[in-house]
Amino acid sequence: MSRIVEVRIPKFPECWDSCGNCANGEVVVDDVLVLPGDRVEREDNLIVLETGKVALDIPTPSDGRVVELHVAAGDAVNEGQLILTLEIA
Repeated sequence: MSRIVEVRIPKFPECWDSCGNCANGEVVVDDVLVLPGDRVEREDNLIVLETGKVALDIPTPSDGRVVELHVAAGDAVNEGQLILTLEIA
């Protein structure tokens, strides 16, 4: 039996609040590396975030199949925001 899991933007590092150097400006989706229907394995990169200073790869938490994307390249995002839904077998 399969289940649907929501994959969200992880909590940003605490140092971003104290230093602010890496997270200068908006955090945007630089690239989406998967499409609906794609099969992914745990730790495969789903999207790349750009902060203006650093790029962050966001990996998948488990094996599964991408059901639906909820972000696109160029979108500004916040921590906790829904990235995609994943069907886990």
